[in-house]
Amino acid sequence: MDDFDIELDEMELVAAAAGYHYYTSITRQPARSLSPKGSGFMTEVLNGHDDLCREMLRMDKHVFQKLSNTLRQRGMLRDTAGVMIEEQLAIFLNIVGHNERNRVIQERFQHSGETISRHFNNVLKAVKSLSREFLQTPPLTTPIEILKSSRFYPYFEDCIGVIDGMHIPAHVPAKDQSRFRNQKGVLSQNVLVACTFDLQFIFVYPGWEGSAADSRVLRAVLSDPDQNFPQVPEGKYYLVDLGYDNMNGFIAPYEGVRYHLHEYRGANLLPRNAKELFNHRHSSLTNAIRRSFNILKERFPILKLAPQYAFHTQRDIVIAACVIHNHIRREEKNDWLFNSIEGGMSEESYGLDEQPDLQSPFSIHEHMATSRRDSIAAAMWNDFMNKWDEWELLSPPFCSTVI
Repeated sequence: MDDFDIELDEMELVAAAAGYHYYTSITRQPARSLSPKGSGFMTEVLNGHDDLCREMLRMDKHVFQKLSNTLRQRGMLRDTAGVMIEEQLAIFLNIVGHNERNRVIQERFQHSGETISRHFNNVLKAVKSLSREFLQTPPLTTPIEILKSSRFYPYFEDCIGVIDGMHIPAHVPAKDQSRFRNQKGVLSQNVLVACTFDLQFIFVYPGWEGSAADSRVLRAVLSDPDQNFPQVPEGKYYLVDLGYDNMNGFIAPYEGVRYHLHEYRGANLLPRNAKELFNHRHSSLTNAIRRSFNILKERFPILKLAPQYAFHTQRDIVIAACVIHNHIRREEKNDWLFNSIEGGMSEESYGLDEQPDLQSPFSIHEHMATSRRDSIAAAMWNDFMNKWDEWELLSPPFCSTVI
């Protein structure tokens, strides 16, 4: 009986071991994906439904192909034995367009972590190198968005764009965190951005610590020729918000006067004087850069969180995202993200409502800028009052689009 019990115990142990091996082999298998992996994934995205391409690559198919062809024809990227340029670009777009970790991208594209990282950095470098071509000064003619509106023309006919600061969450070493903590207590990089009323970026200057005032960043750019900020043509100007100085080439709203669009709603709908009317229309125009920021972050969610990359890579990602944003705007005016946000108004403040820096070295230009602003406001208010009776008879109760 003892020998039989020993033999039975051995058989039970073997059975248990076999069962354990089967269980672990099943549970260790990766979960089945809804989409093919590797080359099959790329085939499905590029040959499948348009919505799949937009979701995975953050742009339409023909826009993606145009960008791939540009990178190939200019020798900025090259096909490798196992990864074509289209797949390299798709890897990059999956990471910045979904804030995916390397391990997830390994599974999706069936490549090693080293391969994923290498192609990500190669594409980042290539796209960034297109910045001089895609981030350009607009023509000196009056923007069509101003020209076609009696609210803005002829008052803002010499305005060429909008400037503001965009705060992007940042991952920095502990020793630098006090400098990068912004007014909201969040670690961020302050990115100086200029854009057109067509929602294209003109200039992008990332990397400043989140605690830096917007006006300080602009002054640093203007005083450093190496930053290649496009010179403001004589007689032209950008619109800036309250975080900047009102100076020659940069017109800010009036201080101490309601400014944001939501302040003109309800019982306080109508402006009561020339300064309020100027501020309301100024805010309406600068809404273009807030919409541009919204589109950029919606398309590339990596900009909403602090990615675990070296800080120089975090800076480059911002530039690359702006380059791709402009590429999409040029190639597909009916892009779904532009269409979804372009018609609306954004109330999000990216400049953190900073106050102007009183120690501006440009104070000698303030009088000229103030005189120009006052002249615009006076002309605008005079026309507004002269047409009041006409608008009162022909229009329903005033809405923000009429002011």
